[in-house]
Amino acid sequence: MSELLAPQLNVEVESETGNRYWIGVVSASHVEKGVEGGFAQLCHGKAASLRRMNAGDWLIYYSPRTSLHGGKVLQAFTAIGRVVDNQVYTYRISDSFVPYRRNVQFYPCQQVKIADLLDQLILTRGQTRWGYHFRYGHLQIQREDFLKIAGAMLGAEIEIC
Repeated sequence: MSELLAPQLNVEVESETGNRYWIGVVSASHVEKGVEGGFAQLCHGKAASLRRMNAGDWLIYYSPRTSLHGGKVLQAFTAIGRVVDNQVYTYRISDSFVPYRRNVQFYPCQQVKIADLLDQLILTRGQTRWGYHFRYGHLQIQREDFLKIAGAMLGAEIEIC
């Protein structure tokens, strides 16, 4: 299998626990904040999803809408990054909202509409109700699906043998 997505992305380098591949479901406006700040925040700031990931795991953000409340329908993969360490930490946004976060190194990429990949992904192939998979806000995906999505986002050819 050839996985050289881009020179800065080395999918072959595995963490001690082995790499896993995740999708986080977050509005595009919140994804932008995470990319700018180098962090992931999932499921309205809860810790459980973040704790499932390990250093070296890959995260692709899927954004159903441009913003959480009243945004336009987007249905696109909007960011790709790698979990940097095993720290899950809190970040005080206000007295009433202290979400959990973890550090992620994001890579420059283009948005990719999920409609362009539905028939190619194991996760969604042949399913009319493909959105059902995304309802909990965080899910693990197979390596093959990660490579297809990452290749489209990074504009790279990927051979899967």
